[in-house]
Amino acid sequence: MNKAIAKQPNFQGITDQILDAMPYPVLMLDKDNVILYANLASEGFFQSSTSLLCGEAIDKILPFGTPALDMLERVRLRFAPIQEYKVDLSSPRIGQDAVVDIFATPMNEIPGHTIIIFQKRAMADKIDRQLTHRGAARTVTGLASMLAHEIKNPLSGIRGAAQLLENSVESEDRSLTQLITRETDRIVKLVDRMEVFSDERPPERDPVNIHSVLDHVRTLALNGFGRGVEFIENYDPSLPAVYANRDQLVQVFINLIKNACEAMDDVENRQITISTAFRSGIKLSTPGSEERISLPLEFTIADNGNGIAPSLVGHVFEPFVTTKSNGTGLGLALVSKIVGDHGGIIEIESDAKGTTVRILMPAWSANEEAREGSEGEQ
Repeated sequence: MNKAIAKQPNFQGITDQILDAMPYPVLMLDKDNVILYANLASEGFFQSSTSLLCGEAIDKILPFGTPALDMLERVRLRFAPIQEYKVDLSSPRIGQDAVVDIFATPMNEIPGHTIIIFQKRAMADKIDRQLTHRGAARTVTGLASMLAHEIKNPLSGIRGAAQLLENSVESEDRSLTQLITRETDRIVKLVDRMEVFSDERPPERDPVNIHSVLDHVRTLALNGFGRGVEFIENYDPSLPAVYANRDQLVQVFINLIKNACEAMDDVENRQITISTAFRSGIKLSTPGSEERISLPLEFTIADNGNGIAPSLVGHVFEPFVTTKSNGTGLGLALVSKIVGDHGGIIEIESDAKGTTVRILMPAWSANEEAREGSEGEQ
């Protein structure tokens, strides 16, 4: 095996194989924090080959001022393992959103030497974000119920009064009464959109062919808001049916593709890539249930726009957060609610080269449908 180990030729081949099989970057450092060993996962994480990493001081590859360096000193002083959670290692070399848990432990056999492991928090943070989005959606639910009762009724009176005035005012003032009517209608539409969040009923679900949904949405886009956009399809033809409400899925992908089209207004060669894939092994525990729900179906919408500001990326699925000057900030919040109601997860990644939205959802199975049917009868 072509593996670089500086100064310490004590590793046997089987040890290399075990470390290379680990999905997390593992480094061995000497007392001066020089890297003596790096496993294969380190190459992808640090964007460098193991031969170049070995012999390099770790402070040269980690961002300036990172708490990881202080952590290594504490490991040596205490001669005991230390863990740090949610450490941000984002840098041009490692990439953006490189939030990791770090585990460091001293090597008993060689004083001053340490082992350090970096575990990315991708899935844990996806779940945390989903819980945040759903909590925000519940806040909108209460607000929507209040607005429907306390605002829509007075607005109908204001609109009626403006229409009566329109028949009795001078022609030059008629534009003002029409303005009142238009603005009240706009507020009513906004409240109507918010009322969708107050629907807590579980969606009626059936086995749905996701490719027929995506083809339908693509056709709608090409004949409307997506004119001039090149759609690239990377479909897995063997994908099983998704267990979902077809109409709600159409609404989800219309919102996502419409947002992607609008994000490319000033891009010359506008492209949207739609992908589907089967990702086994992703399972989540749900509150109140001992079962773990499998989310093997992955649907991705990627555009080549200018991306979203880093300060907004983590909040775009929250209500009233928008990147558009005339947006309401409810479209993506509704998308997040629908995906969450189906037991799925939605995440977003964005940089200057474009934005990618990824949805993980459960596949249909006869057992799942039977179980939901029995619960509904109780």
